[in-house]
Amino acid sequence: MSRVNWRMPAETAPHERTWMAFPVAGATLGATDIEREECYAAWTAVAHAVAEFEQLTMIADPSEASRARRMLGAGIEVVEAPVDEYWMRDMGPTFVVDDARPGILGAVDWTFNGWGAPAWAEWRKSAEIARVVSDLVGSELVSSTLVNEGGGIHVDGEGTVLVTETVQLDPRRNPFLDRARVEAELARTIGATHAVWLPRGLTRDYDDMGTNGHVDIVATIPSPGHLLLHAQPDPSHPDHAVMAELRAMLAAQADAAGHPFEIVDVPAPATLRDAHGFVDWSYINHLVVDGGVIACGFGEERADAVARGILEAAYPGRRVLTVDARPIFVRGGGIHCITQQQPRIAVPAAGAAAGAAA
Repeated sequence: MSRVNWRMPAETAPHERTWMAFPVAGATLGATDIEREECYAAWTAVAHAVAEFEQLTMIADPSEASRARRMLGAGIEVVEAPVDEYWMRDMGPTFVVDDARPGILGAVDWTFNGWGAPAWAEWRKSAEIARVVSDLVGSELVSSTLVNEGGGIHVDGEGTVLVTETVQLDPRRNPFLDRARVEAELARTIGATHAVWLPRGLTRDYDDMGTNGHVDIVATIPSPGHLLLHAQPDPSHPDHAVMAELRAMLAAQADAAGHPFEIVDVPAPATLRDAHGFVDWSYINHLVVDGGVIACGFGEERADAVARGILEAAYPGRRVLTVDARPIFVRGGGIHCITQQQPRIAVPAAGAAAGAAA
């Protein structure tokens, strides 16, 4: 039997579609009608933005399926399946390919325990969604006992993965694992040959409803050898010191090919606090789609425009579309957190397929 070599493509690789999950009653939906409607509207706005560029499929709990279809409209596919959380990046599959087997798609089913099984989280239904989606698309399921979430990794598609010590080594997630074991599992499942370990994430992410340091709000790899890095210019915000430490660390790192990272800082908006404390508003938490980028907006015209300019330069040829992400961030994440891309796979030529069969 030939060896399977899974590889997670870069987010910039062509997509077949994007997956999302529609909000459902629970701790993050909201306590009032206004809050709940705000949540539904925010997820819907992101879905409509993605649908301007590529196909989108929305998973909806049966209790919310009719609302989802009404709000999303006829152009977006809605599939019913039980969910109790709706952060598709984290609970859904991480899609992979095997370059030696054209036409084959894999779906990594990480073990999901609601970001470390906090008392408030309802996650047991959503822990099955990776398998549901894998069945829907006909992919090979890649089961993993690693407790991990899609927002806890970023890759360049060429072997580099960004991870965080307080996520993959979190004792609430993986109490018996060390770096070597985590790296071995990332090599097996997503083809990562070189892990860059961040010591921590942003301050707000360590609140009770945080992820304990997801990388997709801190740094991303727009192309091999390049990093987009969150920057907090205001020294009164605790993330000013956090990001100075992380920047110095990352400036000394290299990618899987041995190339030092070229870092581009992406300044945070001017707002420092909301009703719950220091914000973690970050333009890093964007989604790359075919021909575009869905960027987080924070109601600050100048800061949002600066971020769009940086993203346009980092992803040449793509149109950057800004969506107000404040209702998402107040619930613990951003646009990248609620979406998951499915890469387009190469279809083998007829001759190659016949040769493989022989």
